[in-house]
Amino acid sequence: MSNSEILEKINKMSANTLMETLKITFTEIGDNYVVCKMPITSEVHQPAGILHGGATAALVETVGSFASRYFIRDKDLSIRGIEISTNHVKSVSEGFVYAKATNIHLGRTMQIWQVRVTDDSENLISLGKLTTLAINKK
Repeated sequence: MSNSEILEKINKMSANTLMETLKITFTEIGDNYVVCKMPITSEVHQPAGILHGGATAALVETVGSFASRYFIRDKDLSIRGIEISTNHVKSVSEGFVYAKATNIHLGRTMQIWQVRVTDDSENLISLGKLTTLAINKK
């Protein structure tokens, strides 16, 4: 399956989930990274009219969890996020944010992802780290 077919499939699988609610779409898969984008609208604003940190954290977990699932490539394993941290360094109120998950550690059991969230001008908005755990499906 080509990367474009995988992206189309995963975007369809996001229907009726938080990803659809936040309008998160998967846009790119590389050799060791995955990219998602999310529009910044009033639906993801906090009352001050800027991007809500919780929406950003959901974006970080979405892209990192899928990256673990994709790069582990073992259909007998399920991926679970076990720790997430997100440092917000700049506010943004319109346009899109892009989250690029790059692998720090891809172990058999534990995976660690750095997620850079940038705006349309490639300014760093948030820096996230997601740790996932690969467990046997029951």
